Amino acid sequence: MKEFLSQNNVEFTYVEITESMGSLRAFLQYRDNHAAFADVRQSGRVGLPCIVINDGEKLIFGQPELSELL
Repeated sequence: MKEFLSQNNVEFTYVEITESMGSLRAFLQYRDNHAAFADVRQSGRVGLPCIVINDGEKLIFGQPELSELL
């Protein structure tokens, strides 16, 4: 995903959620409370990779969905 974003000149900040408790907590807050994760939670998946746009305005779960926006 990072390579796809870079190749398409999309500015982004990469966050490795396993590097700090704060990053993990922030991801879990989205995952546990955002409606976009409903299918992910129901199927018992984690929901990664995930792109959060504008502080949760939109969440994208894969390259095909991201490609539609570019």
